[in-house]
Amino acid sequence: MPGPNKYLRRLALAAVATAGLSLFAAPTASAASSAPVDRPVPTTGCHRPSPVPAGVTTLRTLTSGGLVREYTVHVPARYRPSRSYPVVLSFHGHKRTSKYQEELSGFSAYDAISVYPQGLTGTDGESAWTGAPYSAAADDVLFTSDLLNALQRDLCVDSRRIYATGKSNGGGFVGVLACRMPGRIAAFAPVAGAFYPQGGPCDPSRPAPILDFHGTADTTIPYTGNPAKGLPTLPAWLAGWADRNGCFPRPIEYSPETGVTVQHWIGCSLQHYRVEGAGHVWPSTSPNNDSATPTVIDATPVVWRFFQSHRLR
Repeated sequence: MPGPNKYLRRLALAAVATAGLSLFAAPTASAASSAPVDRPVPTTGCHRPSPVPAGVTTLRTLTSGGLVREYTVHVPARYRPSRSYPVVLSFHGHKRTSKYQEELSGFSAYDAISVYPQGLTGTDGESAWTGAPYSAAADDVLFTSDLLNALQRDLCVDSRRIYATGKSNGGGFVGVLACRMPGRIAAFAPVAGAFYPQGGPCDPSRPAPILDFHGTADTTIPYTGNPAKGLPTLPAWLAGWADRNGCFPRPIEYSPETGVTVQHWIGCSLQHYRVEGAGHVWPSTSPNNDSATPTVIDATPVVWRFFQSHRLR
């Protein structure tokens, strides 16, 4: 099991690299990068009028990797440019839209800058994200980095409180971001995540705080995995993160609600909610876009509390 020394070595190397780079001018947050940025970027959007109206969801575009990309953004109704706000990135699933994901996850009701990126059309003619076998030949990790640059240029973003969540293929992409951008994103929360091997190798620059939800009756992304598609079992995927994050290998378990088992790993920030009998859904105690059948727990407030407890140092 990798211990904290691995991360101390990385921090030392990063310090050397930063010292060398300090001889040159740092890029501004507004500049599109040729590679994703896996470190905090200073926010320059405070004390400026918001480019989008407060309290409503607005469609925006940016150019990333030579492609025009879309996203929607919702700033709180009482947004003040003199106060910094957390950012919640919420990624839709395969075949879905940013509008669907906003309605499904509901983060626009919270005191945060809520952002719903739109995936590109993949090889099957449907929207998708990097990390799936059907995704477009585009770098969505770079898009995420460029999107954060734009948000930090235009709005008063707390650079220590940037978070990512998503459903299904969007949840799988959140897993990719945990591998590639934990130095910039403070915490991650995949829901019914599709963790395909096409997401690539995972060697995060720091331990990545992760909260995961999955239903035991999910037939789209089975809890027990799908070897034909390269999908791991959820226990195997979680064990991989326990190892990367330097956790104790075996979690403790408790049940906050009948039909829900929470696994919590000691020595790191890794949690898993196993929802008995739930299908391929964003868990909700009321009907939502995923299902007319409620579950026994609401995922969104649990995710929000998890995010609130984490920030970059």
